[in-house]
Amino acid sequence: MKNLCALALLAAVALPGCANFPSPTAEPEALPVTSDNNAVTALAESARQDAAAGRLNAAAANLERALRIEPRNAMLWHELARVNLHQGQPNEAAQFATKSNTFAGDNAALRASNWRLIGQARTQSGDQAGAESAFERAAQFERQR
Repeated sequence: MKNLCALALLAAVALPGCANFPSPTAEPEALPVTSDNNAVTALAESARQDAAAGRLNAAAANLERALRIEPRNAMLWHELARVNLHQGQPNEAAQFATKSNTFAGDNAALRASNWRLIGQARTQSGDQAGAESAFERAAQFERQR
């Protein structure tokens, strides 16, 4: 175990800048939720305020309510993924980010952010190879922007 920790430390010191991968503890990127429905917009704003105040269960509940109104809103799925990641639920976070990607269409910024979030979720889960793959996918969408 000591050797593994030493190797990880050495890699972190010796290889900065070799990859464009965010820190596993970096804050997932917040993107604005857009909707023509005032109730969805209000619920999303409430969720954002709840999350900022550390009320993650309330934030998730507001996002779930908004998703009952607009189940195909990719931004809402992304926000729910972010909240789940903060709650320490990486598997759910990855599932919700994947769901967001199914509705993201040609929104390269959202798809890149979803893949970064999936990478962070996989890192939390201990799946480093899966995380690296997700971060590579994020970089591909970043180049499309």
